[in-house]
Amino acid sequence: MIIKSSAELRNNYRKVADFCIKSNEPVFLTNNGEGELVVMSIGAYNKQQQSLKIQKDLLRMEAEKAVGHVRYSFAPEVLGEMRKIIDRAKVANRE
Repeated sequence: MIIKSSAELRNNYRKVADFCIKSNEPVFLTNNGEGELVVMSIGAYNKQQQSLKIQKDLLRMEAEKAVGHVRYSFAPEVLGEMRKIIDRAKVANRE
């Protein structure tokens, strides 16, 4: 985890931005020694959002299955649903 002061961002924006872009890691910013913001590249943000979307969709499918709303009788149906979720996430990541 990289922690920098807000002054570091103000004085060395390009250095911080380059680090975020190259490493795909967030930088945590402090103000007066207290955590305040997180800065990350757009690529890292999109990847994180894609991962959260996939997790959300899979959890929804599990919850629906648990209460009996959705029943899959064959593995190809399950794989087809997972492929749809993954394909949607890929399209969203390109946007």
